[in-house]
Amino acid sequence: MRVLVIKTSSLGDVLHTLPALTDAARHTPGIRFDWVVEEAFAEVPPWHAAVDDVIAVAIRRWRGRLFQALRTGEPQAAVRQLRRRQYAHVIDAQGLLKSAAIARLARGPRAGLDRDSAREPLAARAYDHRYAIACQQHAVQRVRQLFAAALGYPLPVGAPDYGIKQHFADRVRQPYLVFLHGTTWPTKHWPDSYWIRLASLATAAGLRVKIPWGTAIEQARAQQIAAVSEAIEVLPRMSLGGLAAVIAAAGAVVGVDTGLVHLAAALDTPCITLYGSTDPGLIGTLGESQRQLRAGFPCAPCQQRKCHYTGEAAVFPACYSTLDPDRVWSELDLMLTLTVGSN
Repeated sequence: MRVLVIKTSSLGDVLHTLPALTDAARHTPGIRFDWVVEEAFAEVPPWHAAVDDVIAVAIRRWRGRLFQALRTGEPQAAVRQLRRRQYAHVIDAQGLLKSAAIARLARGPRAGLDRDSAREPLAARAYDHRYAIACQQHAVQRVRQLFAAALGYPLPVGAPDYGIKQHFADRVRQPYLVFLHGTTWPTKHWPDSYWIRLASLATAAGLRVKIPWGTAIEQARAQQIAAVSEAIEVLPRMSLGGLAAVIAAAGAVVGVDTGLVHLAAALDTPCITLYGSTDPGLIGTLGESQRQLRAGFPCAPCQQRKCHYTGEAAVFPACYSTLDPDRVWSELDLMLTLTVGSN
């Protein structure tokens, strides 16, 4: 049986879909998947042993330069690849109009969320089979339920298995930390002074720290943190696969609410994630050795990209004043102690 999965973005959403593939592969031996995904995340699906072909799309890029994209023929080539096979099932795991449009182009019976379950209700019109999946539960569990309903097997009981840890099995755990400081929302940024303090505490305890970056601003921040000690390494710019290898071998990770902390969860790397403006309830890191620290501020979580707090505060965003580096280090030190003890 061959199934087409449509989950284009974001990184966290793509990773949240992986346990459903593991469930399906265990229930239906020989099942194989193709996957439609944004080009930026095309490395990820093949890490799962049940995935064969990746159909990379660039909707974000094409949207801004549609005529140029059509002239290059990229969208047309993606459609041809999408339609070259007849699928036993086409599962739209995203529930958006754009993903529903992709499902309409594919060859095979289409399955997705019903109008009360999808993020964009009109998307449900594109499916031959619609399923009601309760919204007030974690995203990983919702996708697992959708796949079980669409492919006709009982929902497995137990913790999710992302199915990609084996791809990085050659990575031996080492005593270094990874700081994931980059994120797109200004309100998700943990203060630079806090990262510097945490780096000082970690290196004083004899730990090495590795810091990745993706933009010039993030690179500058990483260099500022690294100035604390020679035990801190600013990594070169890396692919997702390169970062995954670094995270897979780390002793622990500390990060803000960004897609890479979900990668740590998928790789079963101990991770502390810092939440200020956002709520981890339905989309937080999920897996063993995952610790979520929330700001205890009156207006948190506000779910806003811009901080509207007007009172006095020692740091920005103000909510992180309740999530200081000494508290984070205390949790991290305990996590490392428990990890060493379990090994």
